Amino acid sequence: MIAHRLRVAAALASLLVASSTMAAERYALIVSGASGSPQHAAAHAKQREALVRALTGPLALPTGHVLVLKEGEAGAADVSTREHVVAAVRGLTPQLRAEDTLLVVLIGHGTDDGVEAKFNLVGPDLTAEGWRDLLRGVRARLVFINTSSASAAFLEQLSGPRRVVITATDIPAQQYDTVFAEFLGPAFTAPEADLDKDGRVSMGELFAFASARVKRYYAERGQLATERAALDDTGDGRGKEAGTLGPDGTLASQTFLDAGPDVALSRDPAITEVLARRDALEAALDELKRKKSFMPAADYSQELERLLIEHARISRQIRSRS
Repeated sequence: MIAHRLRVAAALASLLVASSTMAAERYALIVSGASGSPQHAAAHAKQREALVRALTGPLALPTGHVLVLKEGEAGAADVSTREHVVAAVRGLTPQLRAEDTLLVVLIGHGTDDGVEAKFNLVGPDLTAEGWRDLLRGVRARLVFINTSSASAAFLEQLSGPRRVVITATDIPAQQYDTVFAEFLGPAFTAPEADLDKDGRVSMGELFAFASARVKRYYAERGQLATERAALDDTGDGRGKEAGTLGPDGTLASQTFLDAGPDVALSRDPAITEVLARRDALEAALDELKRKKSFMPAADYSQELERLLIEHARISRQIRSRS
């Protein structure tokens, strides 16, 4: 137990140093793949544009931090080909620091033949394993959302530490067109998406909102739902549906794409250390959760209680200064 406490303390100390050096940045890569028809092209454009408006509007991401690849004329620099996707990720990766956040959203069609799952691009497709390998070097916290059909396999391939992975489907058999992407942009502006009423929408709240809207979509049409979204943020590759019990959800509830109150607060040197301490505690909670199955129950409960109490104390300090 003493050794465990020492490891936790060391992790907190290293995270404190790393997170206090510079403010975190936020980036987004939106890939709108091959549409297959004019009707799908129009739907994908609407979904893509709503998301971009939310990112550059209410969430205030710098326009230079939002990269969009889509269908277009051959030879254009922003066409969603495999070559351009690879170039975009490789161009972003060196800039990304551990304290940054990268959002990757796939909008379009997918396939899964039981051997490999793919996201349909303009030209050769990119498999789930290909996306895994491409994003392997990303140091930032990653939010990866595949809104396409047959996206379930991406959950296992893309999961990992400090990653929130969301797929529009939870089993390979769900191969019909999905509507999950229609509700991503609105999630950042709809008051009901902010479940805890703190003025911000976390990735956990976005997942819950979009999942609920998908269910409503099919219910209002009297149709059997052909998609069930899933979320994994523990790194075990096994996701859960919104509203169900499971280990996933903690990291997603702590992950935001807006600048948040920390931007103004971080200009105050007196609170910089407090913010860093808060971030370090959240990382320690995530790490503790991953180790739960390997720890004695009493040790886990004791450490969890200690971290939660400290987190609550730090949160009160931050709120008192906002």
